[in-house]
Amino acid sequence: MEITLEAVEKVMDQTGVEFKVAKEALQKTNGDVDAAIKLIQPDMKDIGEDTKAIIDRLKKKVEEGNVDRIQIKKDNEVVFSVPVNVGVVGGILGFAAAPWALIAGAAAAFGLGCKLEVVKKDGTTDEVK
Repeated sequence: MEITLEAVEKVMDQTGVEFKVAKEALQKTNGDVDAAIKLIQPDMKDIGEDTKAIIDRLKKKVEEGNVDRIQIKKDNEVVFSVPVNVGVVGGILGFAAAPWALIAGAAAAFGLGCKLEVVKKDGTTDEVK
């Protein structure tokens, strides 16, 4: 069965995984989108509570104000950085798809020795644990 780009994008949107992971799940399920999502979901449930806790802590930091950006660091090197603007803040507080995927990815990154930091407007950082 041919795996379409639309099917891969649907799995990515529903699960927050990368293209490669979504495509592999579709290949394993012969292109069945629902089965691919269910195949990926158990891995996501393992980080569900951790992700929710991270979101709650991150929400609190953002609500306190003075936040310039959110970044993921590994071995003191910034591997991902996103500015906190009105759209991102609204997305994080409203659990929109893109920021939700960012937070889930960040939570998964903790297992790989990464840390999530909030960079304040004065340049200081707070680690979100």
